[in-house]
Amino acid sequence: MLMRRTGTLPGTVAPVKLSAVELRRVSLPLVSPFRTSFGTEHRKDALLVRAISPEAEGWGECVAMSAPLYSPEYVEGARDAIRRFLLPRLFETADLRAGLVGPLLGPVKGHLMAKAALEMAVLDAELRQTGQPLSVFLEASRDRVPSGVSVGIMDSIPQLVEAVAGYLEAGYVRIKLKIEPGWDVEPVRAVRERFGPEILLQVDANTAYTLADARQLAKLDPFDLLLIEQPLAEDDIRGHAELARLISTPVCLDESITSAQTAAAAIAWGACQVINIKPGRVGGYIEARRIATVAAAHGIPVWCGGMLETGIGRAANAALAAGPEFTLPGDVSASNRFYTRDLTAPLELVDGHIPVPTGPGIGAEVLEDALAEFTTEVETATA
Repeated sequence: MLMRRTGTLPGTVAPVKLSAVELRRVSLPLVSPFRTSFGTEHRKDALLVRAISPEAEGWGECVAMSAPLYSPEYVEGARDAIRRFLLPRLFETADLRAGLVGPLLGPVKGHLMAKAALEMAVLDAELRQTGQPLSVFLEASRDRVPSGVSVGIMDSIPQLVEAVAGYLEAGYVRIKLKIEPGWDVEPVRAVRERFGPEILLQVDANTAYTLADARQLAKLDPFDLLLIEQPLAEDDIRGHAELARLISTPVCLDESITSAQTAAAAIAWGACQVINIKPGRVGGYIEARRIATVAAAHGIPVWCGGMLETGIGRAANAALAAGPEFTLPGDVSASNRFYTRDLTAPLELVDGHIPVPTGPGIGAEVLEDALAEFTTEVETATA
């Protein structure tokens, strides 16, 4: 069991004297194509941020995708925002703390994924200076987290059923099916009938429906799903509140939640019964903890989502998911779910769980040979 810190606020560990920041593009092939309602990915094109100080270095990972399909952010745009607008603000502060990153970057509108990557890199460096694990900083209450797996849209139902069987055999404790109009009721029916009522099953629509589809979405109610994730557009909070009254499957918000403030508003509207927290989508791990605290205060369960992170982001997500508010299995899957070779030592599934890294900072060391193999571009900005 991990010990929780008491009397300490996030961002009060040790200042970082930031001397340089490295921006590195990497491209990792996925073990198989991953299809959602907004497109199909064959590779993970990621932007990594390395914060460099005389005392320590820290890594961050930007979860923006190659194209602005999941959100308005995309990799090249994130790099431009960091280079032109965000880094100059951080370099102006001699003694930088992760807790200051959000306020310092606040005047720049949006770009939460870029901001999250910078906060993560500074936080990793800050914690490595003192030898403190991220899990301790985030007040984790467990040393392992239950692991769910996200299953993309496939060419046929038999192919889907075969894939789910493989993940259950591997030990995953929860199955999430991606859905879209035309691929919803029948795939769910097939999985539920094949594997029975005992498996934890949920679906993710990634904003693919409208309120006019409520009758169709209600057809999922008989399958005893844990939740339906983000069925409507991210800005349609009122529509989600109405949908929640029309279906019995709990509505979970993902893309709609970008801060503790938006979480509180969605809860007040009755727009969600569950919240998926993705640190990269909300501006970083400190804001992610604030969202979890708000949700817990209102009795709303939360879980940690994923964005096909490499081992850098995956290790950090495991630390977040070990928090006491995270009561549902999340998307912190094993590294081999997506990658034949990762940028860090692989996170592995053990009895349906992912062990929380215990090393300083994010607890994962980047493999230099893997970094060299997958790097496509690199540049360094100095203070």
